[in-house]
Amino acid sequence: MKRTLIASSILIMLGGFAHASDALIAPHIAPAGGISGQVHDALGRVLAHALLVLQTADGKTVTTAMTDAQGHFVLAHLSAGIYAVVASKAGFVTSTDIVSLAANTQATSTLTLTSQAALEVDVVAHKRNAVRNTVARDTGGSNYRISAQDIAALPQGASTPLNQVLLQAPGVAQDSYGQLHIRGDHGNVQYRINNIIIPESISGFGQSLDTRFAQSVNLLTGALPAEYGYRTAGVVDIHTKDGLLDNGGRIGMRVGSDNTRELSGETSGHKGDFSYYLNASAQASDLGIENPTASHTAIHDTTHQHKEFGYFSYVLSDTARLSLILGNADNQFQIPNTPNLTQNYTLNGVPVYPSQNLNERQHEVTRYGIVALQGTLGDKADYQLALFNRYTKVLFDPDAAGDLIYTGVASRVLRTGMAYGVQADGSYHLNPQHTLRAGVFVSQEQLDNHNDVQAFPGAPNAQTSSTPISFTDINSKVAHLAGVYVQDEWKLTDKLTLNYGARFDQVNAYVQGSQLSPRVGAVYQATPSTTVHLGYARYFTPPPNELISGQAIALSQGTTAAPPGTQNDAVQPESSDYYDLGLSHQFTPNFTLGLDTYYKQVTNLLDEGQFGSALLYTPFNYRDGKVYGAELTGNYRQGDFSAYFNLARAVALGKNIVSSQYNFDATELAYISNNWVHLDHDQAITASVGAAYRWQDTRYSASALYGSGLRSGFANTDSLPAYVQVNVATAHTFHTQLAGKLTARVSLLNLFDKGYEIRDGSGIGVGAPQYGPRRTVYFSVNKYF
Repeated sequence: MKRTLIASSILIMLGGFAHASDALIAPHIAPAGGISGQVHDALGRVLAHALLVLQTADGKTVTTAMTDAQGHFVLAHLSAGIYAVVASKAGFVTSTDIVSLAANTQATSTLTLTSQAALEVDVVAHKRNAVRNTVARDTGGSNYRISAQDIAALPQGASTPLNQVLLQAPGVAQDSYGQLHIRGDHGNVQYRINNIIIPESISGFGQSLDTRFAQSVNLLTGALPAEYGYRTAGVVDIHTKDGLLDNGGRIGMRVGSDNTRELSGETSGHKGDFSYYLNASAQASDLGIENPTASHTAIHDTTHQHKEFGYFSYVLSDTARLSLILGNADNQFQIPNTPNLTQNYTLNGVPVYPSQNLNERQHEVTRYGIVALQGTLGDKADYQLALFNRYTKVLFDPDAAGDLIYTGVASRVLRTGMAYGVQADGSYHLNPQHTLRAGVFVSQEQLDNHNDVQAFPGAPNAQTSSTPISFTDINSKVAHLAGVYVQDEWKLTDKLTLNYGARFDQVNAYVQGSQLSPRVGAVYQATPSTTVHLGYARYFTPPPNELISGQAIALSQGTTAAPPGTQNDAVQPESSDYYDLGLSHQFTPNFTLGLDTYYKQVTNLLDEGQFGSALLYTPFNYRDGKVYGAELTGNYRQGDFSAYFNLARAVALGKNIVSSQYNFDATELAYISNNWVHLDHDQAITASVGAAYRWQDTRYSASALYGSGLRSGFANTDSLPAYVQVNVATAHTFHTQLAGKLTARVSLLNLFDKGYEIRDGSGIGVGAPQYGPRRTVYFSVNKYF
């Protein structure tokens, strides 16, 4: 009623002005005009069966109408004048639009109704999610936050693979097979979903996690608080969409270069205390892995991938919520071929086998499930208890004849891992100055490795027979990992916060090890616009157990499958001291600049290499290591325009390989034992930049990635040439009567079609060459409902 009286008052004032200016048409003229439009909610979804009431300046009702299934309405046979279009629907706040209608014309009106329950739901959602933020802190480290809006502004939008999203963060370098290197580490990345650890899967080139289910992605680096352990070069914490504020969904299609076809969909909603979010995608392409040549078309590189994700939540009470997370990724790859290679071995019955005809394949599966209970105990205590399970499998199928002819060995490799565990975290607000946190993590994993090998009698490059022999290497292991931490967040002043604590970790698998790790970090708010952080962390990093093959080297002796050496000292856990110092300054409300520096001194530095035909990785240790660098990052936002840039300088060095030595040539091993060498993934300069602008219903976006080149050559003494890849896109949102809301996007990757090498096949533990993508075009359409 109040809104109607206000609308009537506005109409009377406008009507008086119109009479004074002789612009109002006399009411006796035959009515021939009309008003049409659409009603939708605050999320842009159309509202069917909304009531439209048309009122004159004096508050009299002229006519009424009801919106159709697409939210459209028509108010016909109207005289010229100034009207109030009032829309209402049960459960929504009434909305009014003032329309001036000239004689014999048609006018349009769009009205937005805000749900009366939205504010209540939003408050409840924030209250339930607050537990996650309370039990997880990042004091002393660096946190780079990427929202769903930031992802949508990338050239590929939500279709951007997760590793490419992370490449937009500072200090993240790309590698082949979709790998990432954060601050000079090989892997050592921990993935969390809603702050719950997902045990790592066997490394490969499939992306197990779909970007589309992310509401936000946080990348934590630096000297982290005691609650973060094991994989600490970067902690990727994905907060999922949850359906608390949505009842709707999307279905989409993407096609493009390399015969790419993808279907995806998602749906979410809530009813009472139950909410859910579901996501699924299926993709096929003729560029599954990086091309080993600079050509535009890869040979034998088809991939078929599908991923599914589900989040379910039920509110048990005002203080507790139970949630279930389920995920699956199933990816199949052909291994791309390099044409016209020289045959190195002779196989009976197969005199000629062109390398372009090889048929190697790899199948990767990752499945995970989490049950989590989150809640509060009174006004001071918060907790999260989670049970998790993860299954991972990689199967490499060789081309038996082709692999024997070109490499002298054909290995069928099957690796599986089934992990179970529990994670518990809690916080207690002791007083306004102190918040105590503690937690425990325990996991057990069954690891199974099965290698069926064919090779020629003799030695590498010196076969003594053209008839292969076979042997099998089977081993299993149960790996245990446990850790506990305690920490205190101490607000010394309004400007200074100190987070100190310690954690104890123990691993019992192929090796045993343990460590007590102190942590301390401080954040100082020097001015309202300047923040300084400083931290120290002692880190304990267990070796990736699922990558240790446990192969018996003796089985391969006397064959062309024999490795370069025989020494095989066990891979040890890494221990390091990490120092981090950084600051950020907000120059204007729209522009923020940050600078971060770090130094890590390492004992038993962990690295990984691809040795042999199978595209799997084997860990090894350098006795000594040191990693240091600096990062500069900037963000700008104003209205519909946003931009960012990141520039990083990094150095990663190792000395003296002390485990898995059998994989290395004696000359190279001797050199590394006496000299500091760059790690193969050490890239001196990494940079990323991007911008997006939204004009009405159209978004224009661009991004660029620069790398000075990964290492190559004998003992990584050389580096590859620098490269730049520029991506652009245009996306437009259509509001149609027939199909409702549609979004169409055109993405152009590697705009200037610059061919560049990510790897050239040389360097410590580097397998085949890989090239970045050539110019690629994708077209996508998404329908929202």
